[in-house]
Amino acid sequence: MGYRNLAECVRDLAKHGQLVEIDLEIDPNLEASALQRRLYEVGGPAVLLKNVKGCRFPMLGNLYGTIDRTRFLFRDTLEAVRHLVELKVAPPEGLKHPWRYRNVPWTALHLLPKSVTRGPILAHQTTIAHLPQLKSWPMDGGAFITLPQVYSEDPERPGLAKSNLGMYRVQLSGNSYAPNAEVGLHYQLHRGIGVHHHAAIKRGEPLKVNIFVGGPPVMAVAAVMPLPEGLPELSFAGALGGRRVQMVRVPGQLPMPAEADFCIVGTIDPGVRKPEGPFGDHLGYYALTHDFPVLKVEKVYHRPGAIWPFTSVGRPPQEDTSFGELIHELTGPLIPTVIPGVHGVNAVDAAGVHPLLLAIGSERYVPYAQSRRPQELLTQSNAILGQGQMSLAKYLMIVARDDGPNLDVHDVAAFLRHLLERIDWRNDLHFQTRTTMDTLDYSGHGFNQGSKVVMVATGPKRRELPTQIPSEFNMPDGFHSPRVGLPGVLVVNSPKYRLEGGDAAKFARFFGPDDSIKAFPLVILADDGEFTARSLKNLLWVTFTRSNPAADIEGIGSFTDQKHWGCDGPLVIDARIKPHHAPPLVDDPDIEKRIDALGARGGPLHGIL
Repeated sequence: MGYRNLAECVRDLAKHGQLVEIDLEIDPNLEASALQRRLYEVGGPAVLLKNVKGCRFPMLGNLYGTIDRTRFLFRDTLEAVRHLVELKVAPPEGLKHPWRYRNVPWTALHLLPKSVTRGPILAHQTTIAHLPQLKSWPMDGGAFITLPQVYSEDPERPGLAKSNLGMYRVQLSGNSYAPNAEVGLHYQLHRGIGVHHHAAIKRGEPLKVNIFVGGPPVMAVAAVMPLPEGLPELSFAGALGGRRVQMVRVPGQLPMPAEADFCIVGTIDPGVRKPEGPFGDHLGYYALTHDFPVLKVEKVYHRPGAIWPFTSVGRPPQEDTSFGELIHELTGPLIPTVIPGVHGVNAVDAAGVHPLLLAIGSERYVPYAQSRRPQELLTQSNAILGQGQMSLAKYLMIVARDDGPNLDVHDVAAFLRHLLERIDWRNDLHFQTRTTMDTLDYSGHGFNQGSKVVMVATGPKRRELPTQIPSEFNMPDGFHSPRVGLPGVLVVNSPKYRLEGGDAAKFARFFGPDDSIKAFPLVILADDGEFTARSLKNLLWVTFTRSNPAADIEGIGSFTDQKHWGCDGPLVIDARIKPHHAPPLVDDPDIEKRIDALGARGGPLHGIL
């Protein structure tokens, strides 16, 4: 059976050598998060901070710091949940192989949450100021909850069946929030809580919201799980957690998990917004200050022996990568049932997740055609961009499975090679301009505003991809030091971006029809070409977090025909930092020295860091 609460999980991790405890005082202002990030980087254990500066509650970090530990947390239930997914994909398999699926009925019994009248969460009350004031990055606007579980119900149809549990950023202090009375709540346009908030605004009434922290580890996973509409996250938590989620009902309040460590109870008034942020976010840059809803705090509950779990996000990969891997393992088989013809989708973590999607589909519309061109893949692309969080993608690259039956959508280097060998930039680019994009992505032309491009490739190889710079290679003034970032991908050191622009277009116009650069199908213009080309991880992060397709894509030999844009030569992506971009995250050197000391001889992390 799964863990009943977080304390039970901590004891189990200690028993299996997957937890380190630190008795030295650790400051939640920058130091705790830097420590967690360093442990994640080395694949280290979870860490229990027992002496938190200015706070009486211990903090637990790096709980999901490796995919192996994340699987370990749910080792008793993962197989049963996978079987449940398999039966969703192919129900007749249950009749053909009843012994294989013998654990499914028992798992299904855990889907329904259980209402109770008492629980440990009601034992004590405190205030916001007494909670751990975690600040992750130097320019953060205040303290944040980094593993929140935000619970709301549909005002039109209240109850657990229409509830939503999501992981939405919560700012505890700073800016103009009234101390102990208000906290900031950041959620994006497409999130489930947005539907509930909209309904409350229509009714002219406050929206009740509970923010849970801690509880059994499955609760945080459930809060980030992309589930189909109509399946509450609490039901998933019951299945993966191995027991029904017990929800305490208090008159006049929303229910809360009986085994949660903390619960903040409050309401969001219609139309009331205050500045939230900045916050160092998962794209590797700061999310800047913007107006977001405010939660008026009514009560703050905590259980006896409460533990405050936390993480830190930043340039990927970070601890939240484990969530993505687990989600793929559990939901990957469902993709063909949701989007017919699509065999796999990968939101590339190193590119910031939402900026880049890779997909493999089937091209079956014209099997008799002599010259295959993308058709069904375009239909599938529209379907992918209409699905939940995948609608936030800026770049969608999709290829046909028939052209590479063994191609793995998660082998990013192989996927890019396959696409670049086949794509025809004259026909295979399809833009959506002036559309919505990820709130956290500042590469667009405004807040929540930007563009998308679909790159789709089918058929046999068109070209061999070069891996060396030609001996005769000229470039316009200011552009220098070309490097091969990947086969067929040329990275060029470029002059600093000018507000009036035009450099990328100037670069593209410089080359004639016979220039050797045409051997490279893709050219990346970068501020620091050496850094960008140093690794696949760097190339993905720079290219796709620093470009807005409609504004930053140029092409050598470009043309427009019947409003379709294409190019005869290489595609050029301007991945330089622009004036409207958010600043990248940079570690505080003094804090890093303090973490180094913890790993030195005699320190509690010696031999780990």
